[in-house]
Amino acid sequence: MPSDATADLFAKAPWNGVSDDDLAPAAHVPTMISPDERRLYFWLAAHWATGAGALVDLGCFAGGSTARLAAGQHAAGRAAPIHAYDRFTADEKVKRRVLYSGGVAPFDGNDILPLARRLLAPWQGCISFHPGEIEDNGWPGGPIEILALDACKSTAATDAIAGAFFPHLVAGRSVVVHQDFLHWSQPWLPAQMELLAEYFTPLAHCPPSSLVYLCTAAPDAAALAAARTDTLSDDALVGLVDGARTRLSGIAPKAPFARMEAGLAANPGERIAWRFRKPAKTQ
Repeated sequence: MPSDATADLFAKAPWNGVSDDDLAPAAHVPTMISPDERRLYFWLAAHWATGAGALVDLGCFAGGSTARLAAGQHAAGRAAPIHAYDRFTADEKVKRRVLYSGGVAPFDGNDILPLARRLLAPWQGCISFHPGEIEDNGWPGGPIEILALDACKSTAATDAIAGAFFPHLVAGRSVVVHQDFLHWSQPWLPAQMELLAEYFTPLAHCPPSSLVYLCTAAPDAAALAAARTDTLSDDALVGLVDGARTRLSGIAPKAPFARMEAGLAANPGERIAWRFRKPAKTQ
């Protein structure tokens, strides 16, 4: 369990005190994360991290979340390794919606790795890029102090990422940010964390959909095997989602869990988020 001091600290959402001036060094990097999440990432790197491990960003797109982590730790005078993982691709629709609207000049092709390198150049000395499938790249080794997750878009990816990264978390120190935790099309995220409740304690909700967890003990291979989500039935997922709603009472809003259950009912057996059809009640 986290200490009372840790629980009290996160309950106060101190990242809300991060100013626009604090975030200014990263403001040039377009991002899909919310203003609240930008402040959270900066605060975690500046005020929670101690240098006990790397900062790992899984699903960083063009580097928006990575930039806020890098700016935070730079403000704190630290230079821990930051690992940025993504396919680093974007189609024209996403380029127009996120990149061009964020000030990036139009460019040809779907490869955004050169763009990410250019946008993150102010912190290039501490950032390592891992293009491609996260499950294929894996983790090169060493402790992880902050793990940001925005790539668990299927049960297969969720299980593979947990297996590769969770064993390297530092008990009592490492924080996991599940960015899509409350999204209606990814019910396996609360299910997984319910199965791993012995190893993780919820600390805070950051709107719109992020949940922050403290690792209280790094799960081993046996624990991760027992927490696999890709073999769970729809009924099992619903039961675990319901358990998460109860466990997170007072931390997270209840409505998203009902939407997850509706999503499962409308998409029986589906385990890939982008294939989910939105149920009528969530439209």
